[in-house]
Amino acid sequence: MSTEGKSVCVVVLGDVGRSPRMQYHSLSLAKEGFNVDIIGYEGSEPLPELVNNPRVVFRYLSRCPDFQEYCPRLLAYALKVLWQSITLLFVLLFKRRSDHVLVQNPPAIPALGICWFYTLIMCSNYIIDWHNYGFSIMALTLGNKHNLVRISSWFEGFCGRRASANLCVTLAMKEDLKSRWNINAVTLYDRPAECFKPISLLEQHQFFMRLGKEHSVFNQESDLTKSTFTEEKADGSVVLRADRPGLVVSSTSWTEDEDFSVLLSALQDYETACSSGTSSLPSLVCAITGKGPLKQHYCNIIERNSWRNVQVVTPWLHPDDYPRLLASADLGVSLHTSSSGLDLPMKVVDMFGCGLPVLAYDFPCLKELVRHGENSYKFKNTQELSTLLQSWFEGFPNNPSQNAINLQFRRQLESYRELHWHENWMFSAFSLFT
Repeated sequence: MSTEGKSVCVVVLGDVGRSPRMQYHSLSLAKEGFNVDIIGYEGSEPLPELVNNPRVVFRYLSRCPDFQEYCPRLLAYALKVLWQSITLLFVLLFKRRSDHVLVQNPPAIPALGICWFYTLIMCSNYIIDWHNYGFSIMALTLGNKHNLVRISSWFEGFCGRRASANLCVTLAMKEDLKSRWNINAVTLYDRPAECFKPISLLEQHQFFMRLGKEHSVFNQESDLTKSTFTEEKADGSVVLRADRPGLVVSSTSWTEDEDFSVLLSALQDYETACSSGTSSLPSLVCAITGKGPLKQHYCNIIERNSWRNVQVVTPWLHPDDYPRLLASADLGVSLHTSSSGLDLPMKVVDMFGCGLPVLAYDFPCLKELVRHGENSYKFKNTQELSTLLQSWFEGFPNNPSQNAINLQFRRQLESYRELHWHENWMFSAFSLFT
């Protein structure tokens, strides 16, 4: 069936630039000949391939005022929902007609209802992509028995059963949607975009030299041929420095479903072990990227530490530089736990795309992505993370047994990278739009 002239509206009731999966959907849709309207909030910079694509149009929503400054919390929430409903419906109605509407969940309220209403009056297909549950995120702060949580759960089930099709991110979520609300969904696993890939030592060196202009931890040398981690030889070749520190990277949205005190406690243990003089641990650089409501809280904690062997930096990177950081690191850390326990951390998918092994906080469906001892490690608490972190860097970078494990993991990740997002999307999702 021809897709020429067909239009798809991709709805993200959040920052479009911080919604990689919906951006990947949009790229695949445009690649297959659809005209794509992306509705969401302006903020982080979207993928350049989307911005420069003639088939893609961004339609940004007006930001909601902070009603909590003027009225009680419950009333402020009601006003926020009303504001979002009106602005979303207005943008939907006053753009070109969409043959399909693909909406991200969560947030569920009011996006699922407004998009369903639009598809009814326009006789369009209504597709929900389940990343998580809105009610489970709400329950983190309100508790499972709160009336708003119960309303959100009913609302998500009601709208989900009325969708033309449903996508979800794990087999566990597919099974839960069926048992919870009798919703049939297609599992579309996240895959790394093509920009998430290993890079050469020369590219790493150039990246460190450039990043060092803003964050001195990456380039503390007066010698212009050296970064903290790499050095350029007289013949122009680049090698890793034998005296380099370990580079750990983590990405977070700084929200309640990621307890970064776990990582900070493990880093404190690492600092203590280094200072004891009885270990052969290198100094460590830990780069934590991302934006979110709890970032300043954790930055204040980091600043109060007087560590000598561990340096923590929290850069906000250009979209092109984030994959380079992952590809240049020695180890990734994921603290994502999932409010529902049914979604997988996109950060781990990106790290795997770059061939980077990960220490990932364990929860029930993580086994669908991380295989402990085969392609990465899982941990359940601070003590386990601390042990794994120190074991990984013991004798770094010249520990033969640990280097063998690192090589084994990276070989496993090579096969993981063979299936890219678009090929996977064509197999699992394309038929829903035709």
